[in-house]
Amino acid sequence: MLTLSVNGQSHPVDVPDDMPLLWVLRDVIGLTGTKFGCGIAQCGACTVHLDGEAVRSCVLPVGAIGQRAITTIEAVGNTPSGQKIQQAWLDVDVVQCGYCQSGQIMSAAALLQRVPNPSDADIDAAMSGNICRCATYVRIRAAIKQAATGKQELLQTLVSEPKGAAP
Repeated sequence: MLTLSVNGQSHPVDVPDDMPLLWVLRDVIGLTGTKFGCGIAQCGACTVHLDGEAVRSCVLPVGAIGQRAITTIEAVGNTPSGQKIQQAWLDVDVVQCGYCQSGQIMSAAALLQRVPNPSDADIDAAMSGNICRCATYVRIRAAIKQAATGKQELLQTLVSEPKGAAP
């Protein structure tokens, strides 16, 4: 029997040590905000925080966690960086389909916790393991910058005229 600290609460779980944390969170504890994407730690949909660091829960054996604190998307808004990121996500209207967003938000919140005013290179490095099939990467970067600076990011929309149209 293991006892996990998830979102500030103790959860005794009777699972094999090699069971991935993702399935313990979703199927045993009932926290379904963390998503299954690829199952091989390549897409980032399953990202959670382990003592404030972004980790991929789909490949993390629950037996390797020990006494470290787990934070999921359900509670990241209770942290200062999580609050800023969630508000910026809404302000910038990042979400399209939404499937990857819990992982995106968790990675972004961990970045801001580590680097309060990240450069574009910092953002690219921190977010490189999170895939968005809707390709909202420009809005994701703008939301992270807004959360870091408190300044609203303006996005530029480029419109081209159809071929053959008069200028």
